[in-house]
Amino acid sequence: MTTEDAEKIEDASADEAKATKAPAKRASTRAAKGTARKAAPKKAASSPKGESAADGKAKASEKATPAKKAAGGRAAKTGTGRGTRRRAPAKETAEVAAPAVVAEVSAPSVPRLQALLREEIGPQMVREFEYSTPMQIPRPTKVILNIGLGEALENSRAIASATGDLVAITGQRPVVRRARKSIAQFKLREGQAIGLSVTMRGRRMYQFLDRLLSSSLPRIRDFNGVSRDAFDGRGNYSIGLREQIIFPEIDYNAIDRIRGLQIVIVTSAFTDREGFRLLELMGMPFARIGDGRAA
Repeated sequence: MTTEDAEKIEDASADEAKATKAPAKRASTRAAKGTARKAAPKKAASSPKGESAADGKAKASEKATPAKKAAGGRAAKTGTGRGTRRRAPAKETAEVAAPAVVAEVSAPSVPRLQALLREEIGPQMVREFEYSTPMQIPRPTKVILNIGLGEALENSRAIASATGDLVAITGQRPVVRRARKSIAQFKLREGQAIGLSVTMRGRRMYQFLDRLLSSSLPRIRDFNGVSRDAFDGRGNYSIGLREQIIFPEIDYNAIDRIRGLQIVIVTSAFTDREGFRLLELMGMPFARIGDGRAA
């Protein structure tokens, strides 16, 4: 081997060594650069107002919508999150409804006079008149109160005052009665209001009769009983009162004047004898026989 051949072999091995070292050097250089980049701190993103990125994220979280907050609350209650697809069973989450409280509605009490009619007066009438069925026992069907107001032709406030009195006495509003035809002698024209009328039935009728018999009639001055001859032939009875202040519901200081009124008690009796006995057992204070002084 010549000297030239040896030099060529040495040059080739040197070139191969350089070719092998160059990629390794480049790889190490790249790895060093990557490590430097990772180790270097990230630059804070500057906002237009000079705020940091962390402050921006905090404000964004504060501006979360109520719907998202509510959704988060529901997810927390049910135990489901964003990554959870399974939901709790409906039976576990359903709230048990409270039992409904049923208000006990008590039946209205029977008026005292009506109970007396069923328990005592009815059997007494059956024994005296020998009725074949309890349906034949007479009973009051309605009570009518009438007030004549001839003064209403001159006093326009009379209708309103009398209406207030009847409302206080009976508990219901009266019906205005008007003239059916014109009468020149009385200066009356057709259609003018000349009276008031109230009709009571059922529970309110029994309550009114109870107050009338127990508290109102005894308040009449020099009272000696009501007339026995005020029946109409079919068991219906009429009473005429001179003052409305005998009723406890009327305030003497609140009325404008004393007014009289008529009370008609309509019964299911067929004769005056039956109607008289019915009212007598109910407590009607009839005048004694031979005593002409009656209310």
